Amino acid sequence: MIRVALDVLGGDAAPEAPLEGALAALARWPDELSIALVGPEALLAPRMSAFPSDRVELIEADQRIEPSEAPVLAVRRKPGSTIVRGLEAVRDGRADAFISAGSTGAVMAASVLTLGVLPGVDRPPVGALVPTERGRVLVLDVGANIHVRPHQLHQFAHLGSIYVRASLGKRRPRIGLLNVGEEERKGDESAVAAYALLSDDPAIDFVGNVEGHQIIAGAVDVLVCGGFVGNVLLKFYESMAGFILGILRGSGVADVADVADLDRMLRFLDYAEVGGAPLLGVDGVVVICHGSSPPRAIENALRAAIDSVTSGMVAEMRSALRGLRPAGAREGAES
Repeated sequence: MIRVALDVLGGDAAPEAPLEGALAALARWPDELSIALVGPEALLAPRMSAFPSDRVELIEADQRIEPSEAPVLAVRRKPGSTIVRGLEAVRDGRADAFISAGSTGAVMAASVLTLGVLPGVDRPPVGALVPTERGRVLVLDVGANIHVRPHQLHQFAHLGSIYVRASLGKRRPRIGLLNVGEEERKGDESAVAAYALLSDDPAIDFVGNVEGHQIIAGAVDVLVCGGFVGNVLLKFYESMAGFILGILRGSGVADVADVADLDRMLRFLDYAEVGGAPLLGVDGVVVICHGSSPPRAIENALRAAIDSVTSGMVAEMRSALRGLRPAGAREGAES
């Protein structure tokens, strides 16, 4: 049975959303999941009667890192935070994975400090699965690393390929580099250098540069890019469901359509159906949820954590990345 440490104080709707999501997940996967609720005992103890006692435990943590705090400083100043305590449980073998809807920067910083990064990785990216005509594509990075170098995009490609293979069952995921044109020499010097690294690597299926309009068509399974543009793309996707619903209501279509059918149509665009974004490249399974995650998103994030653990994803990444050149090598040639 997979044991997941869940940050009860993370997110705008904490603690209700994490607790409701945990209850739903425990009912949905009775033979696969147990949960360690990470939070203040005074808050959690009165609520424990709602949970199956043999599949839930408490990890005491009485501090919360606010999104406005400087991530690294907050992690060091608040060793009793839910983020730090949850990641320590993974490090010490008391949990197989950690999930939080709290500060993304703090989760990333604490993951690196507590779990460490895998050999061959210097900047772990956050990935997000977004919808296309052919299923979902993993976009990474979506905000953890604003400025990236070509060799880091190369690392992202390997991490993304392994994650998609493990979570979506694609035997040889197609990798694309987000760019302003399909030609090999398109983009700035960094994009051109990244293209060369990716195209020369036989271990991945690099299909070339991908323009914005090709994303929705499902041209690739993994799309690598810097965190700045990746975050813009993700936020655009997250706004689409509400935008489309507003258009339908404004035109009167939603007034006559069956609400349940409309809900099913838009659910594919809803980030809650994916649950969370994996932080890839750290030595453990970490899933970061949106700050406004509802219970459904937490529930699905728990499913993602189960899949990541059972697939042996981290071990596979460690093996695959061992052969990549050391972080920071040839920086001068790529800058």
